[in-house]
Amino acid sequence: MNTEAATVTAPSTPTTETPVAARRQSRWRDVPLREPQAPPADISQAPPGPRLPRHLLGSYWLLAEHDLLERCQRRYGDVFSLRIWPVGFLVVIADPAEIKRVFTSDPDQLRAGEGNGVMQPVAGPESVLLLDGKRHLNRRKLMLPPFHGERMGVYTDLIGEIADEEIASWPVGKPFSAHTSMQRITLRVILRAVLGIEDAARAAELERLLPKLLNSPALLWPFLQRDMGARSPWRRFVSLRERVDAILFDEIARKRSDPRLAEHEDILSMLLGARDEHGDAMTDEELRDQLVTLLLAGHETTATGLAWIFERVLRTPEVHARLRTAVAEDDDRYLDCLIKEGLRLRPVVPLVARQVNSPFAVGNYTVPPGTLLTCSMILTHSKPDLYPEPDAFRPERFMEDAPDTYTWLPFGGGTRRCIGAAFATLEMKVILRHVFAQCELEAPDAKPERPRRRFVTYPPNRGAQVLLRSRHGA
Repeated sequence: MNTEAATVTAPSTPTTETPVAARRQSRWRDVPLREPQAPPADISQAPPGPRLPRHLLGSYWLLAEHDLLERCQRRYGDVFSLRIWPVGFLVVIADPAEIKRVFTSDPDQLRAGEGNGVMQPVAGPESVLLLDGKRHLNRRKLMLPPFHGERMGVYTDLIGEIADEEIASWPVGKPFSAHTSMQRITLRVILRAVLGIEDAARAAELERLLPKLLNSPALLWPFLQRDMGARSPWRRFVSLRERVDAILFDEIARKRSDPRLAEHEDILSMLLGARDEHGDAMTDEELRDQLVTLLLAGHETTATGLAWIFERVLRTPEVHARLRTAVAEDDDRYLDCLIKEGLRLRPVVPLVARQVNSPFAVGNYTVPPGTLLTCSMILTHSKPDLYPEPDAFRPERFMEDAPDTYTWLPFGGGTRRCIGAAFATLEMKVILRHVFAQCELEAPDAKPERPRRRFVTYPPNRGAQVLLRSRHGA
């Protein structure tokens, strides 16, 4: 995508608010900001856990979440509690039987939308991630059709084209970050497939703004979600959000007025034409929230999953050789197993959360209302009884049997399973196929990379450094 020659700019935010603009700003003022959560009044029947001061435990959580979870599992087993400031009172589960109960529970008792509250300032109050009950099911039903299997073929050529453009820019003989490169690819794919943006300048502006929006420290720390002056993290975050929103609302308006809307294949066009059981369409504000959810979740998580696959493949020679053979022979089965193993060993998001609304039994314990009940992907995926030699990167472990629904959790489960799972898997497969068909890659050094926190995801700490030795014909 050539952005240097473009002359069209993104719409500027008007200096005087129109009635529509004022309404859109007021929706954020009506959304309560996250507050640091105190533990429930009675946790006497809750699972055991460390008794460190919650501020100290919170620091440990933010700096080394994986290490904390693994230490607690060794000491307390597959169900334990954590009192963490500013998150609140957590119960962590790594038992597949209990995870199944969570995923199949009454949604009024365990509220996934409330459990995803950390996403609210960026995704918006109408995001499918934040909704619960019938409204969640209604909006999920409207959003599913563009992600059905029969529609996936529409996106294959687009993904390959964008991947080839990025691969052509890679330097030979000089290490670079695969994570950064994958972020560029996946964001461009999402902008084209979801928004259908053809205007290079508009796409470039979103490419510049969206990563900054996601990386704001105000998203991670609730106490920063206050206006403390022009240079405060929250003021900068709100300014970024307004600029992104201006572009998105303008795109929605353009599409709504397009007489050829039904001919477009991008997801925004399909969502504009979707109607619920009452014949009602989504409002501009609802569409904005679903678009941001797809833009941020779909782009960042897929890029991080791919970065970890590069990091592991290039440090596991037998897997690297097998992958090269699979690409040459067009062996989709091995690519599927490789992706499953990459997401098992390095899950992009470590926990799936539910907010407890009424007392909930977990094993021999009772979890009180106000608890954040979390299913741990990283702990479940590392259980030796489920995955022998769990620290080994072995895609062939998935060759014989598909992973069980409640032992392999990268896309969540139940009625809240990620609606973009098929799209993400297709995207990863196409990108890997194009990269390893064209490139001789290696790791610059043998030292493995470690996970580091980036809002709700955990990419490699050095960005998944790779070195391109040479290119050959695709």
